Amino acid sequence: MKNYQKVNVPAGEARVELHDSLNLTGAEVSISNLPAGAGVPFVHSHKQNEEIYAVLSGRGTMVVDGETVELQAGDWLRVAPAGERQLSAAADSAISMICIQVKAGSLEGFTMTDGVVK
Repeated sequence: MKNYQKVNVPAGEARVELHDSLNLTGAEVSISNLPAGAGVPFVHSHKQNEEIYAVLSGRGTMVVDGETVELQAGDWLRVAPAGERQLSAAADSAISMICIQVKAGSLEGFTMTDGVVK
């Protein structure tokens, strides 16, 4: 078995979850694209997973625990598992983002402490 998986995600897909196609075992990664004025139709939180959002393009907002956080390309946002969140694109701008979900408190090493240089 190879030590890597590769997948191509066509641009513009509304939402793509990569756990199955990349055989992920320690994280969930998804890509979301919302058109201008659209929003996720529900508020959600998680039992154990924190989420890290990376805004690739566009603008929008994330309401977390009732507080509106403005988002634009280049922004990164971490939301704790208990944070109640809902994403919306701006009225005049689509938004494209990557979301990485990992179990809160599970990180045991960082690049410099976990890496093995050959």
